[in-house]
Amino acid sequence: LVDEVSTLRRHLEAAHSGRYRKWAESVKYKSKLPGDVKKRKAAAEAATRTLDRDLKEMKTSERVIPYTDNAFREAAIEWLISSDQPIQALEHPKFKEMIDLAGHAKNGVKIPGRKRARTAIMQKFKTYLTTLRVRLNVRTF
Repeated sequence: LVDEVSTLRRHLEAAHSGRYRKWAESVKYKSKLPGDVKKRKAAAEAATRTLDRDLKEMKTSERVIPYTDNAFREAAIEWLISSDQPIQALEHPKFKEMIDLAGHAKNGVKIPGRKRARTAIMQKFKTYLTTLRVRLNVRTF
């Protein structure tokens, strides 16, 4: 005896598919036979493919949200809540500097990904250590 479901389904499809489909239809059960599952997946893909042709990605410049004080306040509050930031984060000078810089962007802002941000932080840290080592390097004769 084999207790694998996939083996049982292949056997049912090969030897008893007619009776199985009749039973599945009578109890309103979705057939799990491999061929039937493939057909459902293919139908779902076909539906998705037709939708994909009609969709097009908008450029960053097309998605720029017009600025209003109210919209910014709402976005800031949503950011605080969703990223679990302390309320003081909005008062931090570097946060204000970042927002001022982003405010001058003409075509939206491209936020660096996690990997790129990590690499930049590591590089900044290495540069800081090198500078510190040079500053603290004191020779005594």
